[in-house]
Amino acid sequence: MQITELTAAERRVWDAFPRGAAVDFRSSPDDDPAEGVSWGPERTVRGEVLRAIVLGCPRVEDEVAMLAIEGARISGPWNLRHGSVDSPLLLTGCFFDSAPDLYAAQLVQVDLARSFLPGLMAIGAEFGGGLGLAECHVSGMVALGSARVSRVLSLERAQLGTEDSEGQGAVLALNHCVIDDIVASGLVAHGEVRLDGATVSGLIDLEAAVVRAVGGTALRCESLSLGGDFLAARLVARGGIRLEAARIEGSVNLEDAQVKNARGDALDAAHLAVGTVLNAGGLTAEGRVRLTGAKATGWISFIEARLRNPGGVALGISNCEAALLTLRDADPIVGDVKMHYSTFKVIEAHPQVWPDRIRLEGLNYEALAPRLPAAQRLALLRRDADGFVPHAYEQLAASYRRVGDDAAARTVQLAKQRRHRATLPAHARLWGYAQDVTVGYGFRPIRAVGWLFSLILIGTLAFALHRPTPLKAGEAPDFKPFIYTLDLLLPIIDFGQQNAYSAHGWYQWLGYALIITGWLLATTIAAGITRTLSRS
Repeated sequence: MQITELTAAERRVWDAFPRGAAVDFRSSPDDDPAEGVSWGPERTVRGEVLRAIVLGCPRVEDEVAMLAIEGARISGPWNLRHGSVDSPLLLTGCFFDSAPDLYAAQLVQVDLARSFLPGLMAIGAEFGGGLGLAECHVSGMVALGSARVSRVLSLERAQLGTEDSEGQGAVLALNHCVIDDIVASGLVAHGEVRLDGATVSGLIDLEAAVVRAVGGTALRCESLSLGGDFLAARLVARGGIRLEAARIEGSVNLEDAQVKNARGDALDAAHLAVGTVLNAGGLTAEGRVRLTGAKATGWISFIEARLRNPGGVALGISNCEAALLTLRDADPIVGDVKMHYSTFKVIEAHPQVWPDRIRLEGLNYEALAPRLPAAQRLALLRRDADGFVPHAYEQLAASYRRVGDDAAARTVQLAKQRRHRATLPAHARLWGYAQDVTVGYGFRPIRAVGWLFSLILIGTLAFALHRPTPLKAGEAPDFKPFIYTLDLLLPIIDFGQQNAYSAHGWYQWLGYALIITGWLLATTIAAGITRTLSRS
């Protein structure tokens, strides 16, 4: 392109670029880039001119070349496909007629803050410095698939998509990109935000962001690799957030976020690995929150969270690992909860938080908070959708034993036996009832003592009033009602009274009852002792 072909506005940019000078086309600091479609030729620069400037404009010795434009209208395509630019490209507050094409380009730093764009194509691009899209309005897709951003990717207060594009597809795609930092405070996106396979070594900040993609995915970060923190406090997403298989060395902050995807996953963080903590305190989620296979070195927090997915799974944390899972002060969960084969050192939640249906098979933990009586915890185990789950009772009993509350542990073990009894055939249930009534399956030994003393008292009084007849007159020892009753009750010990005297009538039947009861007590006590020893 010959320099004589440049307009006055383009000549200003051409002359300023080699010296790194800024060109400000604004008529006032309050110029609104949304009105850029009406800007005239005095502030219009063709995209092909920008290409020629950054790729072929002569440099000035001892000067740092930089494209710095404020408040311009960029007409026509700006095509840097496969190009290599070693100068910063700063086009802030501009209006783009066409989506910039940075496909596979090698760039230092690109800043399009406060600009209006129909889209951005930067698949495979490398940004040695950073990519700034803060406060941008992008009506189409931002595609950064396989891109590499060495420092910061900024989307602060950006608005992606339009009301018409809600739920129709992705508006931000960061597939397989490599990024140091992402800052997107105040982001507003009407469509999907995708970070498939991205690698981020810094932080992602989506504080106060608003992402709209009704009925679909709003933010996609599958296989994201992030060396810092993922910050999305106060994020508002009308569509799901996907962090599936992401690797985040720092923390994930979704504090006070609002995510609505009632027809699918509000938060899909399956197989997410977090180096420190996953903070979803105050999260409001409509749709499934899925942490299947997720791992956090620190804690996973749903403090004061509101999780709703009526008719489906509201919280799925199967095969999950963390030091602490806390739902302190959270609203009652609406929907099912799955916690299969997860492992936590501490689970902090009040029983009222849990829904009517929950799955606990294989759940492992060391302690529960707050400290509550066993009866309040047992109600949850009875609501297990899988029915009787022995492991759940063993875990609860073990948690009480670790804190020295043996009485509560015995209560849980007794509840386990009673729940198991309901699964047995009729004859086994009868034996179970006998063990329960007599000695509480061995967990209530004092009950056996009570039965023994009651029977001894009944037998002693009965046989004192109606003395049995000696079997051999003159040879029988002196009759002792108390000893005679003991002889009937204790199946092993023989005091010589039972074999020397014989009761008649109803008292004979009382003797038979005492013999049978004695054997029953002895058998149930032995079974309880055996169960206790095997558990120890």
